[in-house]
Amino acid sequence: MGHPSPTPWSAWLLEALSKPVGELDRHRAALHLIDWMGCAHLGQTTELGAVLQRWANKQAHGPIWVCGHSGLMAAEAARWNGSLGSCHELDDVHREAVVHPGDTVVPAVLAMAQRENASPQALLDALVVGYETGILLGLLSGPSHYAQWYSTATTGVFASAMACARLLGLDATQAQHALALAGMQSAGVWQCRLEPGLAKQMATGHSAQAGLVAADMAAADMTGPLSILEGPLGWLKATGGPLDTQGAQSLLQGAHKAPWRLHEVSFKPWPACRHVHPAIECALKLHAQGLSPERIAHLHLETYAVALSFADQPSPQTPLQGKFSLQHGVAWSLCHGSFGLPATTPEALTEPTCARLRERMLLSSGAAQDQAYPQRFGAKLHALLTDGQTWVSEVSSVLGDPENPLRPEQVTDKARTLLLASGWQTETAQALVDHILAMPQSGSVGDLWAFLQMRVPAA
Repeated sequence: MGHPSPTPWSAWLLEALSKPVGELDRHRAALHLIDWMGCAHLGQTTELGAVLQRWANKQAHGPIWVCGHSGLMAAEAARWNGSLGSCHELDDVHREAVVHPGDTVVPAVLAMAQRENASPQALLDALVVGYETGILLGLLSGPSHYAQWYSTATTGVFASAMACARLLGLDATQAQHALALAGMQSAGVWQCRLEPGLAKQMATGHSAQAGLVAADMAAADMTGPLSILEGPLGWLKATGGPLDTQGAQSLLQGAHKAPWRLHEVSFKPWPACRHVHPAIECALKLHAQGLSPERIAHLHLETYAVALSFADQPSPQTPLQGKFSLQHGVAWSLCHGSFGLPATTPEALTEPTCARLRERMLLSSGAAQDQAYPQRFGAKLHALLTDGQTWVSEVSSVLGDPENPLRPEQVTDKARTLLLASGWQTETAQALVDHILAMPQSGSVGDLWAFLQMRVPAA
């Protein structure tokens, strides 16, 4: 496939990233930083936190803030923090690109910004640039890439590299080489979701660290293949192939004038795979209408095929499986009218009423939902009652998406809830939120770093 200009696509991407970042963009970036903070601190309380502590014992101590640790060097700090954002499946997500940009971009930016003593505005601008990069590459690589590759990690290394290049003030040539060096480290396949373990989290940690290192190496004048994206042996060809010429041209031509895609990123309200969220919302609607689980004889869920491939788990045995179970998402939501952190505990997975509803549920691919995906994540839930009635609930734009957004105060409430669940006190959780909300107008990030360092154990 050709590309839209004689210059490499990396040059095109840098041009797309050169748009000005405005005040509203920075405020939006601050919200994503708040959201990540809640997710990461709660992630630190999982078994992964203990794994990271053992790993860190072999690393050099450093001055860069790390969630749950007294400090590491910048690259290792990016890896540590980059492992934490998705532990409870509450991480932000761009629907059409199907990437979770915050998992990789935020950790890399935090590490680089602290090391380089960046201003609050420069930190937030780097987040905007990193998100844009990951989203554009997710859109460009398309469904064929996502079918086999963990796109959050594979695109995340490019995203982290461009965010860090922004903070370092790399010139155009250096930034192109940073992108090339990032592409040489892009990795992560979906086998990680078919077997137990923490490899998915390791992949995002790697991307955060590798992107930071790519920018650092480019700053030191290391060079790489500038056609890393579109070349005959490049990233797109190797990982599933690019979009057709017409589709790629349309995307690339519009990127320079479009608003920053950070505003298209969804915040997750519930701790579950995003593909489960439409089903959860359908069930919550029926619960709110007064449907009693005891009256249900049979359930039929229609959703898009990708959701079925990711989350058809009729008998989840572990909390992670519960987060990736359409059946459990529906059953728990019908029974409790919520889907919070308690929804996937071992006790929740064995609750008799939920287990009964899971057994009575049929899943199928819906034509309307398949046609709308990935521009819309939708589902339709049919509940056949014991008296012969049928109740139906349908979702075409799930809560948290741009058409059905969480309000800013709902995002900050979510972060505070996660911080409290992580062991924070109410006043300190609020102080962190306030620190970050003030960043677009702040003169220094120093107070934030000092505050965060107070929240970790002594060396």
